[in-house]
Amino acid sequence: MSTRSLNIALIGSSFMGRTHSNAYLKVAKFFDLPLEPVMHTIAARDAEKVAKFAKRWGWLNNSTNWKEVCSNPEIDLIDIGTPNHVHKEMALEALSQGKHLACEKPLAGNLDDAREMYKAAKKYRKSKTFVWFTYRRCPAVAFAQQLVAQGKLGKIYHVRAAYLQDWAGPDAPLVWRFRGDIAGSGSHGDLGAHIIDMARFITGDEISEIAGAMEHTFIKERPIPESTGGEISGRNAKTSKTKMGKSTVDDAVMFLARFKGGALGSFEATRLSTGDKNRNRIEIHGENGAIRFDFERMNELQWYDATLDGALQGWSTINVTSGADGHPYAAAWWPTAHVVGYEHGFINMASDIINVLGGKDAVVPLPDFADAYQTQRVLQAAVESARNRCPIKMSQIK
Repeated sequence: MSTRSLNIALIGSSFMGRTHSNAYLKVAKFFDLPLEPVMHTIAARDAEKVAKFAKRWGWLNNSTNWKEVCSNPEIDLIDIGTPNHVHKEMALEALSQGKHLACEKPLAGNLDDAREMYKAAKKYRKSKTFVWFTYRRCPAVAFAQQLVAQGKLGKIYHVRAAYLQDWAGPDAPLVWRFRGDIAGSGSHGDLGAHIIDMARFITGDEISEIAGAMEHTFIKERPIPESTGGEISGRNAKTSKTKMGKSTVDDAVMFLARFKGGALGSFEATRLSTGDKNRNRIEIHGENGAIRFDFERMNELQWYDATLDGALQGWSTINVTSGADGHPYAAAWWPTAHVVGYEHGFINMASDIINVLGGKDAVVPLPDFADAYQTQRVLQAAVESARNRCPIKMSQIK
C-alpha cells in the first residue's frame, strides 16, 4: 500500500454503490486523513451503466470483471457493495490477493458463507477487514456507546431494539431482497442485522441465548420486475401486471434474548410496519440511567440520569452535534444543531477505515469480519429458534 495514497476499488453500483461512492468522494474534504483516498476503479456487470456511473461519481476506471479488479496490483482496498449471495466469493478472492477488504452487511447470506469469510480473514492476517454497519457511525449511537463504556448506565437490565420499515407491501416488486437464494433472509438479515450489531456495540456485551423467536412471510407472491432476471435492486421498479413470483424470505422476525452480562433483550425487524419509514430504534435501561435512539431523529439521543435527585429526574434530549463538547464525528461537520443525515454515517465510517489503514485509531470500534460473524451467529440462532420453536444457546451455533 502506498504511504501517500489509498487506491480503492468498489464492486457494485446500485444503492450501496452510490452511498459508498459518495463517502469516498467526500471524506477527505471533511476529515484530515493519514492517506489520500483515490477512487481507482468501479466494477459492475453492465458495461454501459458502469461507465456512466464511473463518470458521474468520480471513479477513474471502470470494469465488468471483478476478479481482474481484485488481482490488480495497484488496488489497496476492495469494497464489496453487492447482494449477499456473492459476498463470500468476492471476499475470498480479494483476501487471497492480499487486499484490505470492506464488505456490506450482513457479512453473508448464510452462516456457512460467513464462517468461511471469517476463517479467511484469520488466515490472511495482513489484510484488514471491515463491515459497513454504518449506524455505529451516527454521532448519537457512537455517543451512546461511549456513555455505556464510561459506566454511565451501570449494570444493564434491558435492551429493546426494533427496525421498522413499511415499503414492502403487496405491490412491492420481487427484487433480490425477496429472494432467499440471493439475500439469504428478508427483514431479518436486512434490518435485524443492524439492530443486533447496534445492541452488541453499545452494550459491549454478547448475546448468550435466544429464548424464543417467530418469523413470518405475509406476502407469498410479488409482481416480477420488468428487467432481466428480476434481480434489480430498486424498490420502485416497474412491474408486470400479470407475472408473479414467489417470495422466499421472511417479512418479519421477532426474538427474545439473554446477554452474558445478565440483561434481557427483545428484537423486532419488519418491512411491513405501516407508517414507519426507517424507524431504527434502540433503548437500553440500566441501574444508573437509560438511553433511547430513533434513526428517524438521528441527531438526537434521549438520556435519563437516575443518579440525580428524584425531583430532577426525567428524560432529556441531547442534540448530538456539538464538536466543541466532544460529540463523536461532530467536529468534522457543521456548527452545533446544523444536523447531519443518512449519508454522513458512511462518510464517518470511510474516515475511520482510512485512519485505521493509515495507522491511526477509529473514533469508536470498527466491525471486522470476526465481529460481524458474531452478529451472523445471532441471526442464525434466531432462525433456528423460530423454526424449531425452542430456545437456542449461542454455544450451539458454531
